[in-house]
Amino acid sequence: MSRICAITGKRPVKGRRITHKGQSKKSGGIGLQLVKQTKRTFKPNLQRIRVKLPNGSVQRLWVSVKALKAGLVTKA
Repeated sequence: MSRICAITGKRPVKGRRITHKGQSKKSGGIGLQLVKQTKRTFKPNLQRIRVKLPNGSVQRLWVSVKALKAGLVTKA
């Protein structure tokens, strides 16, 4: 099962880590140059917890910590 929040739908997002080199113009250089872009993924902070569903049953779900802090789910 993929790491997706059952409440908010948060999922891993692809991005890049940008590497610069050089000396800034403010300190006498010609500015920062882009060297390379490395691919990376931003992963959501998910916890596998027991959640009490509205119908009264208890189920284990992947839930983001942001949803837990906001009170969108009730822990069982």
